[in-house]
Amino acid sequence: MSTSLPLVFDAPRRATPPRHLADLDPADRKAAVTELGLPAFRADQLARHYFGRLTADLDEMTDLPAAARAQLGALLPPLVETVTEQVCDDGQTRKTLWRGHDGTLAESVLMGYPDRTTVCISSQAGCGMACPFCATGQGGLQRNLSTGEIVDQVRQAARKAQEGALGEPRRLSNIVFMGMGEPLANYKRVVAALRRITEPAPNGLGISPRGVTVSTVGLVPAIDRLGQEGLPVTLAISLHTPDDELRDTLVPVNNRWKVAEVLDAGRRYAQTTGRRISIEYALIRDVNDQPWRADLLGKLLRQRIGAKRVHVNLIPLNPTPGSRWDASPKPVEREFVRRVQAAGVSCTVRDTRGQEIDAACGQLAATPTSEDLHLFDPSTGERL
Repeated sequence: MSTSLPLVFDAPRRATPPRHLADLDPADRKAAVTELGLPAFRADQLARHYFGRLTADLDEMTDLPAAARAQLGALLPPLVETVTEQVCDDGQTRKTLWRGHDGTLAESVLMGYPDRTTVCISSQAGCGMACPFCATGQGGLQRNLSTGEIVDQVRQAARKAQEGALGEPRRLSNIVFMGMGEPLANYKRVVAALRRITEPAPNGLGISPRGVTVSTVGLVPAIDRLGQEGLPVTLAISLHTPDDELRDTLVPVNNRWKVAEVLDAGRRYAQTTGRRISIEYALIRDVNDQPWRADLLGKLLRQRIGAKRVHVNLIPLNPTPGSRWDASPKPVEREFVRRVQAAGVSCTVRDTRGQEIDAACGQLAATPTSEDLHLFDPSTGERL
């Protein structure tokens, strides 16, 4: 059950991505534009195109003089280059493998539902939390993503949805930080990205904070810090078991912050923001699906957070290469749900999307193709 990978909170130092418009707040954008020798109002024009019209193509910005466009290109360097796209679920799930400036690979997933359009984005390339049942965690951490790289995943997904990539033009409504990485281990860049995502155009993409979810394995100080940011986004805690003995191995960060501490931080977040906490629970056959664990989960959530302030998302375990674990049988899953609900806590089973293209929860590994391996030096990330 144990994992051989260490916990990694500080990302390896790699070449910093070039400065991008999305890295900057409105005041810094104006300063950057004036540094280029252009009037400050050009910053707002550029931002209206990028955040409002979802374009980074200077040729589409015809209201800007050609000479100004050439100079402003310095603030729109290419950050996120699409390598491959895979589609399943009758075209309603699209996984994108993309490459950063240094050859780093990460993934995002665009999903269409009857009532919403969601993109699952990455905050790190890889993950340092070492959860043994998660393909991303077992791949290790390559580096943090920049604010611009995080935001551009959202912009590109919004543009694709708008252009009908899911079958008909749709508006992107929901963002989940549940792709590669532990968002709160890349705290400053993730919070800056949250501001760009939720601020109205031209300062941001204008997506409601209530449509944004940030997932964490339970970095308690960062949860408390996020609660003070004035960003009423949903917090999702990847708990996966209610007892410390098992969680120490399933979620190694539990050796630093125990279940009670994590749930207490969740209560404080709910009290501060007014947002209901989501508890993510990957149900694993004969590992964490016992009836007594369902009873304990419901009891602890009611006591530590409050039944009305929390919802449990059960996730049938998604298969990953080489894993010896499997999803729980449906009767076991139904009994688990029944017992949590009997404790007065809301509990539902998450709709599983993208399994056949390794796009489901816990499956993102950004596996490079043979072409990628030929184009980049894996030790340095530099183009060959």
